[in-house]
Amino acid sequence: IETEKRSAELFRFPLLSRTVVVTRDPDGLTPAAQLRVTRRTAELLRGVLPTLAQTRGYLITNAIGDSPLVRERSTTVLNPLLFPPSVGPDGRTGAAERFAAEQVTPLVGDAFVGVTGAIPARAEQAAVIEDHLPLVELATLLFVLVAVGVYFRAVLAPLVNLVAVAVAYLISVRLIATLGAQVGVSVPSEVEPVIVALLFGVVTDYSLFYLSRFRRHVRAGEETVAAARRTSAELLPIILTCGLAVAAACTALLVADLGFLQAFGPGMAMTVLVALAVAITFVPAALALLGGRLFWPARPRPEPAGMPAGHGAAHRIVSFGVANPRRTIAGCLAVLAGMASGLAWIDLGNPLIRGLPSDSGPRVAYVQAARGFVPGVLSPTVVVLEQDGITSRRAELARLQRALSDQQGVAEVIGPATTPSQLELGAVLARNGAAARFVIVLRADPLGAGAIERIHRLRDRMGALLALTGLSRAQASFAGDTALSQETVDDTIADLLRVVPAVMLAVLLVLVVFLRRLVTPLYLVAAALLGPLAAVGLAVAFFEGVLGGAELTYYVPLTAGVLLVALGSDYNIFLVGRVRAEAIRRPLEEAIVVAGAGAARAISAAGIVLAVSFGALALVPIAPFRELAFVMAAGLLIDAFLVRTVLIPAILVLTGVRTASSAADSR
Repeated sequence: IETEKRSAELFRFPLLSRTVVVTRDPDGLTPAAQLRVTRRTAELLRGVLPTLAQTRGYLITNAIGDSPLVRERSTTVLNPLLFPPSVGPDGRTGAAERFAAEQVTPLVGDAFVGVTGAIPARAEQAAVIEDHLPLVELATLLFVLVAVGVYFRAVLAPLVNLVAVAVAYLISVRLIATLGAQVGVSVPSEVEPVIVALLFGVVTDYSLFYLSRFRRHVRAGEETVAAARRTSAELLPIILTCGLAVAAACTALLVADLGFLQAFGPGMAMTVLVALAVAITFVPAALALLGGRLFWPARPRPEPAGMPAGHGAAHRIVSFGVANPRRTIAGCLAVLAGMASGLAWIDLGNPLIRGLPSDSGPRVAYVQAARGFVPGVLSPTVVVLEQDGITSRRAELARLQRALSDQQGVAEVIGPATTPSQLELGAVLARNGAAARFVIVLRADPLGAGAIERIHRLRDRMGALLALTGLSRAQASFAGDTALSQETVDDTIADLLRVVPAVMLAVLLVLVVFLRRLVTPLYLVAAALLGPLAAVGLAVAFFEGVLGGAELTYYVPLTAGVLLVALGSDYNIFLVGRVRAEAIRRPLEEAIVVAGAGAARAISAAGIVLAVSFGALALVPIAPFRELAFVMAAGLLIDAFLVRTVLIPAILVLTGVRTASSAADSR
């Protein structure tokens, strides 16, 4: 960004545009049509077109010359548009659409005319999210309603959960908007569907825990209010710890450098805290008020004596893990490592345009442009070279231009060697004589992982290239969408190394306070990382291996990882809380079997509900949401059915003696 500003100061003619009008006829634009578009571009440049007084632009055509940029001949014209800083994104998109509709379309007959670029794509992405958010909410609501109803074979239980979700939703939406307005932070559009999924899932999870425990006490013959009071007393410390752990993990995103992630964390943390407040107040009150009627038409029947959790598949699985802890841990780690193996070939990119629905305007225009030219022409990379008197060193600049052209993935470089004039006109040679500019056009999508990797390597090699061409004292800097995406990906990786330890520390502190011990929380937090790693590895294998995609969106692994570690802590705390309660009156191994098998059904149901809540994000037809939906759903299912049900009980056998004993001692 700083280089882009510097380039605007040094050179008279701006080159970078994030709003491009594309005109294409696969059968060929007639010479007359091309001439008319050229004249209209000249009028745009002079500022004489009505309604476009603040808009300027230039023209790129594949009708003239023999260039590596060109894939077809005389089929495509691009008009990159330029604006003063005072024109915002909406104004730029609107001006481009007016230019396309009023000034270009009437001139070219049946040819395609459309608008693409990062700015129109961002606006289209926000519109798609807004349009599909109600569908995500409705689908999640219906699934949660049906899932809770089927789980309890009841009518009122899912309705109580639905009311709890509605209350939490109404409060959190207004709270986030109010606090955001006060501190001047807006929640990005990408965050809203994630917050909806998080809210539905968390409230339903906690409701399931309350309803399951309450039904168990009612089955034992306890009076309604007494059962509700006992349920609340037993679960309040556990649920409170769960919610605080998730909120603390989300808040840890504040240590990120990227503003996107900083805005992501507080919104999610507030959502979780609201969900927690509703769960520990409204749900117990509903239990006491409605009693056994919650489970109508089924009647809570007493369970057979001596079989609280000692039967069924869950009992057999947990019993095997407890009896063979080392073999179980080794087997689980082998399976998780196999799932995570996809991480070895992960690529991160920013498929802003290609990630849109196939029929969206910016993506259709991008495809049309990429047929006439190499895709990189839509958003070239600018290299600014600064040194006193550098414009007089034409031979060295020409050698550098040829060296840049020889780099892998580069289609063409425009610079001082391209300009026949010896005058410093301010396009590629600064008029003050102290700067030169090169325009690098890549062959690939300028926002894709391939282009990002090319620019990353070029930046690393730039010092050597300058030395080889006799310009070792010059300072080189990069600008453009590819360079910006490369820097963003690098910052995301740096944030990963900063955020993940912060999240783990936040969860660890909550677990240490809850368990009043250090060793077991360390193992539990370490185990919480396994599910996210496996889920991201599976996503790489699916999206890059099976579907043939080029990359994952840069922020998906980090965002999903934080959420999965945080939500996995819920199940950790719930399971360990059950083990502590059982260890008061049973030997440790028996307590783990009883608690693990007893909690398995509730954890599995909660995991499925949460997985489908996040899986509903795939209804938003944008690549990052489908990737996030896959990673979250896979991670939550892995966590619920493998990590919490099999691995954690085995770990507790080896490390949980002190935890259980401390609970017994504190009695």
